Formats: sequence, C-alpha cells, structure tokens
Amino acid sequence: MLDAAGPIDPEGLFTITAGGFSATADAYARDPDTQGLWFLSMVGAQTALKAIWGSLLKQPPETAHLVRGADGTALAGGFQRCHVPQETVGTWTTKIARLPQTGGWHALVYTKLAEYAFEREGFLLLAPGEAEAPALHYRFLDRRSPLPLHPSWAPWLWRRALRRGEAVRLEAEGVVAYRCAPAMEALREDLSEAVAAGALVLPEEADGG
Repeated sequence: MLDAAGPIDPEGLFTITAGGFSATADAYARDPDTQGLWFLSMVGAQTALKAIWGSLLKQPPETAHLVRGADGTALAGGFQRCHVPQETVGTWTTKIARLPQTGGWHALVYTKLAEYAFEREGFLLLAPGEAEAPALHYRFLDRRSPLPLHPSWAPWLWRRALRRGEAVRLEAEGVVAYRCAPAMEALREDLSEAVAAGALVLPEEADGG
C-alpha cells in the first residue's frame, strides 16, 4: 500500500468534516454507491484529525462530509457524504506525524485490507497510478491464491479481474484505488483454460526451465 500521501495538488484538495471538526483531505478513496470511505489522508490540527477519525470509528460510525476545496476555502459543489464501511470496523490503522515545515499534522488512515499480509481473501489496492495497478494486484493475489502464479501473468490477471468485476475502481483523489474480491475457484478454471489455450505460459517455461 501507499506509505504516505504524495505531493499535494491544490486542485485536488477537499475539506473533510465530522464531529464538529474539519481538516484538509489531500487523498481519499470512496465508494460512490455505498458512500463507504476506504482510505483517507488529511492534514490539519492534531486535535481536529483525532476528533474526525474518532467520529468515524464510533459505533455506529458518524457520517462525514467531503467538500471540494481546502479547509477554510471550501468551494461550491463536490459535496459528498461518507462513512466507514461496517465490514472494515476493527481493521483500521492510523499514522499521525508532525509536518516539520508547517507545524501542522498529517494523518494517514487506512484499513488493513490494504496490507499484503492481512489475512483476508478480499483486499484494497492503493496505487500511485494506473500503470502500477497490475503488478500490485499480482502481489496481493499471489499471496492469497492456493495456485502458483507467475509475475509474467500480472497483466492477464489484472485484465481478467477487471472484466469479471473482481476489481472495482473506487472514486478517489490523490491515489488510484480498487476494491478487489477474487473468486478463487473461477480463477482456477480461467487459469487452466488460459494455459491450455497458450494465452499463459507455465512458470517453468516462463523461467526457461
């Protein structure tokens, strides 16, 4: 997953509000259909950052709002509701650090579904851009698949996941995000067919064995 937010693009800033506090969100991932918030990077006062995240993690979680524009300069339009998905409760990690240049604070909050080692079949893919998505998807899938997968299959596996709806893109700013729900039995069948048809080369052949 991403270790930190990338360079801040002023055009892509949002204000996130929850629990009576607000902060600037420079990156987030949200499901537009369910309003579920899957990833958030925000900057502001330490008190505000902790209060916002505390509100989102309440049971039941409080609703937050994203408004286009930095905190204090929110623009008209782009008003969106969001909340922590119930299925992710108990899986969240928060990293808060002081920004040395401004004296403000940065909070990176994400579900452990974005970590390779997290023991769930489904996962959250966070990438700097679309070009990195296939390789990252392969790494997650290879860890979870009972079948041996080869790195050279990454583009095929990614196209298949998109085609079958096993990788669904989220609405996001500052990051490329996909919710991934691999169907292992279907993957086994598709791999067998692809190898038999010559669309994929077996690992031994791909490695020159």
